[in-house]
Amino acid sequence: MTKLRTPRLLVLIGLMALIAAACGGTAAAPDVCESDAFGCVVIADGEPISIGSLLVTTGPNSSLGLDSQYGVELSLDYYGDQAFDGVNTVILGHTVELSPEDDGCSAEGGTAGANRLAADAQIVAVVGTSCSSAALDVADQILSDKGISIVSPSNTGPALTDPAKHKPFYLRTAHNDSIQGAAVANFAFNELGVTTAATIHDGSPYAEGLQAVFAEVFVSLGGTITTQEAVQVGQTDFNPVLTAIAAGEPEFLYYPIFVAEGGLITQQARQTPGLEATLFAGSDGMFTPDWIDAAGADNAEGVYISGPDLSALSGDMAFYTETFIPAYTETYGAPLSVFHAHAWDATNMILAAIEEVAIDQDGTLYIPRTALKDALFATSGFGGITGTLTCNENGDCQQSATIAVVTVEGGAFTDTIYSELGTLGG
Repeated sequence: MTKLRTPRLLVLIGLMALIAAACGGTAAAPDVCESDAFGCVVIADGEPISIGSLLVTTGPNSSLGLDSQYGVELSLDYYGDQAFDGVNTVILGHTVELSPEDDGCSAEGGTAGANRLAADAQIVAVVGTSCSSAALDVADQILSDKGISIVSPSNTGPALTDPAKHKPFYLRTAHNDSIQGAAVANFAFNELGVTTAATIHDGSPYAEGLQAVFAEVFVSLGGTITTQEAVQVGQTDFNPVLTAIAAGEPEFLYYPIFVAEGGLITQQARQTPGLEATLFAGSDGMFTPDWIDAAGADNAEGVYISGPDLSALSGDMAFYTETFIPAYTETYGAPLSVFHAHAWDATNMILAAIEEVAIDQDGTLYIPRTALKDALFATSGFGGITGTLTCNENGDCQQSATIAVVTVEGGAFTDTIYSELGTLGG
């Protein structure tokens, strides 16, 4: 008899458990989770909200990504309690934790890092990438396919927000290089008075797009482009390219690439016959002391570098100079590059959007992925360090930006010597 009754008892216990659940046990997921094509991120009571980062943190361009990473970390410390106390933000009773990945400043690195983040169902959103090459048709596609919003602090390649290429979950707080390329062209033609220029790009979306905008605007001003040359990432001998450029006798050479190749080109260009009087310029991919070290201080002397003007941010400058920078410096040392403020803004945008759309049911948090994306794209009048952010349908949240040009003197970047406010589409 005992053997016959045991299964019946187990069935009865199971039925009672089902009835208890239906009458007040674990709550069902909100309807929005069923209607959302990508569902909800479900965070159990006591579990953290997980934000990913996908930034270049190793290799010759690591200063670019680490600078942004530090901006993310400072935001996660400060948001919510408005204090740099080493304690991560709490949103709706859940701490926010960072899951970092390295984008390698390459398509391969972006693919690997994005795949790792996309495989983690708990990743709510991602701050990244550092380099446009790690995002374009790579991380932006992989994460969009999973419904994971990605906000970049330093992708400036125009193609990323071109309607023909833009991926639905991708945004950026960085300026669009249609602004920066025009600023460098105006500086060269109007301020330096040069009328001939050559360019070098490395095939990356960042460099190719930036030099193309520069060339187009420079020609429209009345200048002549003598040649537009291409090199490869990892290349070390640039003498044939530089010799070909020298044959055109350009007054200005613009090579908006990255640290390693930018350093070697600077070294070798100084030794190239015919370029002795040519003025050299790069952009924010080289806007780090690591590039000066790679080039050598003597070779870098007098080179012009453009990037976001951190002395003319239209946001809360008092907070930036009196609170943010002291906290950054105390924790990490002197700023490594120029996108830490953009990373802070990107992280704050994500956290604010989570607070807006998250649904709290008895301590369990449900974050609908599409609603989160929609909230980010609906960002309007958001007060950041870099300015007032308003995102358009293609993910550009920085509608205007002030671009600075500095130079190198005595092995260090100078203060701004030229500054230009540009507007997207203007």
